[in-house]
Amino acid sequence: MDQSNLKTNCIIAVDAMGGDKAPHDAIIGALDALNNGNIFNLLLVGRKTEILDVLKNNNLSFPEENIINANEIIGMKDSPTAALKTKKDSSIVVGANLVKDNKAHAFVSAGNTGAMMAASILLIGRIPGVGRPTIGATIPTETGTGCTIYDVGASVDSKPHHLLEYAIMGSLYAKEISGINNPSVGLLSVGEEDSKGNKVTLAAFDLLKNTDINFIGNIEGRDILKGKVDIVVCDGFVGNILLKFAESIMGLLKAKIRNYADASLSNKLKALVVKGTLKDALKDMDYQAYGGVPLLGINGISIIGHGSSTPLAFKNMILRAYEMHRKNLLNKIEGSIKNYAEQKKT
Repeated sequence: MDQSNLKTNCIIAVDAMGGDKAPHDAIIGALDALNNGNIFNLLLVGRKTEILDVLKNNNLSFPEENIINANEIIGMKDSPTAALKTKKDSSIVVGANLVKDNKAHAFVSAGNTGAMMAASILLIGRIPGVGRPTIGATIPTETGTGCTIYDVGASVDSKPHHLLEYAIMGSLYAKEISGINNPSVGLLSVGEEDSKGNKVTLAAFDLLKNTDINFIGNIEGRDILKGKVDIVVCDGFVGNILLKFAESIMGLLKAKIRNYADASLSNKLKALVVKGTLKDALKDMDYQAYGGVPLLGINGISIIGHGSSTPLAFKNMILRAYEMHRKNLLNKIEGSIKNYAEQKKT
């Protein structure tokens, strides 16, 4: 790759072949982000001929030398770890290797989530001192500020010190990227009392209470939507179930309104008003505003997007990656993890 056209401040690689409407939406969103201020360098990774066709058909200008050819695609039904070995010329593998080889600072993809996580962990590697990378999901709350849950599926068998790492990394992300000065952290358990929980949460509680993290103690599931804390830490097995359940709430509300409307014409008219109001009230649940979620703990910036990502979602994913680089988040995470490790030894 000829890097003569690249500045050195920040290089973001984008998987052009990831997403339901690839490569169109990824390219449109990426160039929209680039034109937002030309504050970073952009690499498009994927089938070069298809990328060039999208650029031509949309009358877009982009340096051809910044297109990194990758002929293979890891599909949504492919086994993540197997695909890393059998599809080494895939956009996900090539993109992850760009970060590994220090040819890019960040990699953004809306492709196969499992493959993206596997490529990030196995190819890019972990920040020194991080035992388990974590992925978070932000859900709306009664207070109007989101609550971010770590972990929601990067791993399913977290140990107590992993939960501590999630709290450290999540707190830094909330402070540096979300602008929350002193984010509060709660440990998800079956009761608020210190003595409640299983072996993992009881041990994690002891670790968390002996840090300078703004740890408020145990919280219950009902406290999440109330907005009692900014960050919730839990095992990835539990977190993923919690996330999938939360995602189903919108579908339930829509079905309830539809069934009510079908009962009579009067109900239908009322439902039209409710539907519009509900849409406005729940606009903060629109994934496009967040774009994608970072896999924290990786020794490079890795942003994972939803398969149905629109150009706007891609744009916001890329701008999020740039902000993480600008705030030097990886070095700050490494320093914090190291600090807690040293405290444990003394």
